[in-house]
Amino acid sequence: MKQQIEKILHHRKKQKITGENLKASAVLIPLFYNQGQYHVLFTERSDEVNFHKGQVCFPGGTQEPSDSSLLQTALRETEEEIGLEAKDVEILGELDDSIALTSNYVISPFVALIQYPHSLKTNGREVKGAFFVPLSFLMDEANFKQDSYAYEYEDHIIWGATAMILRQFIDLLKSESGAL
Repeated sequence: MKQQIEKILHHRKKQKITGENLKASAVLIPLFYNQGQYHVLFTERSDEVNFHKGQVCFPGGTQEPSDSSLLQTALRETEEEIGLEAKDVEILGELDDSIALTSNYVISPFVALIQYPHSLKTNGREVKGAFFVPLSFLMDEANFKQDSYAYEYEDHIIWGATAMILRQFIDLLKSESGAL
């Protein structure tokens, strides 16, 4: 499946979004393999952050002047938030930019494979916790709530920009590869 995801992401042109009042940011979509299936890792933001308090998201954040690229931003923020170092991440590709309308962030998502198990060290100031969802659950259309554009998994609601990014990834997997 890793090779299929790489092929899907490398054989397409990324759609970029630019604008004067938009702030550049990047996220990592961490995938890992455990107990015979792939999972997607999510974080839940703390109540201490400036934007998107308590929301489910991917690790990531705002591009800093010291970041050499948006990929560097995603990797730096991921390490800061959950202790996952760049050396433990294999980038599989990139998705189209998305916009978080409430905060004017343009988000560049990077899909990555990480090793499992990995002892995550969440930064309590930024992240309340981390959890994972089986990719098979996310690919099952019965689990996507079209009316609220969200997924509900256990006691977590995945919505907003995170759901848009996730949906793009799921749709690409379904359209390009048939049954993964």
